[in-house]
Amino acid sequence: MTDIVGFIGLGNMGLPMVGQLLKAGYTVRAFDLSEKSLKQAGELGAAPANSIADAAAGASIVITMLPAGQHVSTVYLAEDGLIASAAPGTLLIDSSTIDVDTSRAVGGASVEAGLEMIDAPVTGGVMAARVGKLNFIVGGTQEAFDRAKPVLEVMGQKLLYAGAQGSGIGVKICNNMSLGISMIAAAETLMMAKRLGLDLARTYEIITNASGQNWALSNYCPLPGLLDGVPSNDGYKPGFSAEMMRKDMRLSQDVALSVNACTPLAAHALAIFSHFCDSGDNQTDYSGISKLIGGDAWDYPFDPGKK
Repeated sequence: MTDIVGFIGLGNMGLPMVGQLLKAGYTVRAFDLSEKSLKQAGELGAAPANSIADAAAGASIVITMLPAGQHVSTVYLAEDGLIASAAPGTLLIDSSTIDVDTSRAVGGASVEAGLEMIDAPVTGGVMAARVGKLNFIVGGTQEAFDRAKPVLEVMGQKLLYAGAQGSGIGVKICNNMSLGISMIAAAETLMMAKRLGLDLARTYEIITNASGQNWALSNYCPLPGLLDGVPSNDGYKPGFSAEMMRKDMRLSQDVALSVNACTPLAAHALAIFSHFCDSGDNQTDYSGISKLIGGDAWDYPFDPGKK
């Protein structure tokens, strides 16, 4: 395969995504502000780029995986940014999890410049990225989605079409709002079972096969020794950090405010993750919230109203 893919953003998610593209035979021109990340991409077999424009040179597709909306705006809209540098007809794929307004603004600017764009945030975390089993939630035209499928299928196991530009981000924010709440519920459940003196392995097996089952409990268990291959078994090294979950929960509450939606459980979950992060655990995996959950009843050391 000789297709050139530009890739901008070589963090915990971006690097393993690049690895999957390289394994599939794509030529990848990779860019990041971090020299360490560029070196790592080069060691995987990517061609390190000197700039955004260099990453886009000769590429039919450019993928971005960036931390937040301000980074996406800068990369796409700056005078020497991606929209100005990419050749007409280039397909731009933003897999960052950002606010809906920024995603729609960047998408509109891309189309005006004669480019195609989809927003394609992911679920599954670093573990899924490493083995090419991410889920992509895609917003954009059907034509752009169809064009993106071959490259997305290399990195993901499910491609989920959400609708127009910005819909992928919107669905992802709703999804992660539910995930944050569910992880706290999973932690509360197991910690209460532990205090009851129950056999945790049996309790876990029963609940994951009963009506209390949820994705966080069944696939990303927050207590160690109950499920193989999860961060709780490795000192809560991230997969998906508590700081990233706090960011997503904040996005959910910004959206809730903008559309006048009442989301009290999400607001409280944000307060819990914020306290966890502010206590020095921001780079702990988000399932490490179980270290905070399960303390003495009604003695939580934080203000639920604080975000």
